[in-house]
Amino acid sequence: MAPSNKPPVADGTILAVLRRAGLLEFGPDPSMAPLTGGVSSDIWRVELPGGPVAVKRALPKLKVAQDWRAPVERNAYEAAWMQEARRFAPRAVPRLLHQDAILGALVMAYLEPRDHPLWKRLLMDGQILAYHAGAVGATLAAIHAGTARRPEVAQRFATDKIFHEIRLAPYLLATAEVHPDLGRQLRSLVRTTAANRIALVHGDVSPKNILIGPRGPVLLDAECAWYGDPAFDLAFCLNHLLLKCLWRRRDAAAYLAAFDALAEAYLAGAVWERRDRLEERAAALLPGLLLARVDGKSPVEYLPGQDDREKVRKVGRHFLQHVPDRLAAIRAAWAEETAV
Repeated sequence: MAPSNKPPVADGTILAVLRRAGLLEFGPDPSMAPLTGGVSSDIWRVELPGGPVAVKRALPKLKVAQDWRAPVERNAYEAAWMQEARRFAPRAVPRLLHQDAILGALVMAYLEPRDHPLWKRLLMDGQILAYHAGAVGATLAAIHAGTARRPEVAQRFATDKIFHEIRLAPYLLATAEVHPDLGRQLRSLVRTTAANRIALVHGDVSPKNILIGPRGPVLLDAECAWYGDPAFDLAFCLNHLLLKCLWRRRDAAAYLAAFDALAEAYLAGAVWERRDRLEERAAALLPGLLLARVDGKSPVEYLPGQDDREKVRKVGRHFLQHVPDRLAAIRAAWAEETAV
């Protein structure tokens, strides 16, 4: 969470959230500034007498080129995810201070960028460390393991409709419209993913939503929280590490090493089911997610070149037609395709 370059303007709804929470008394408006990084919410840093906080308000229409809308009640599920995940990975979740169901906003402790740099920024700057990726994988596995096979958690996060609207439909089904010859495979992935109600899923495990703190990774932006298939979180994050091989070709080997570290640390902690079955579902999802990040509703911003997008399409299409059962098969093909 970094301050944006926009001039700070007091936001009345954000101030109302803080006053309803009992965190701000009536009087002069505190200093506040919008934070960058999100397309689905407005996020503000607000200077309170006790120190800065971050206030996040869900938007009904996401800030992307296509018309993409989502229910604002996802903000309440994000707050609930923070509370549940903190039980099993307390260092990996910001401290939740308040959730306002009426205004669709939450307040959390603000983590200073100098102490908690964004993983995406580190990767951009060439600080591609396998142990960071391994820590992310281990943290994610701990949350999934702690919540797996727990009916009371499943009942609390019965967000199938929201997850469909903000993940499965804009990623996989939207991609099927662009690649109708792969519609059967992509729709099958949607059905399989939706049918596996196994553990508490974050839904947006991406380097842009992960801080690397002094005590390990911190996961942000769990707006897609859902009790479902943990393979989605694994494939979603691994997808970003593959795509970044095209972003910085000279660092492709380091990104692939991070891919290996994250996958191995995660699968080593997957004690709730057979490793081979979990990996098989993640390997099936990964090519669909690859293709979705160039032809779905939320394409990555750092692959503007047609040649790079065609490489993604080539690998994604191949493995949708020839479904792998291991992540290593996709990794090997990707290493060959992105070799400098």
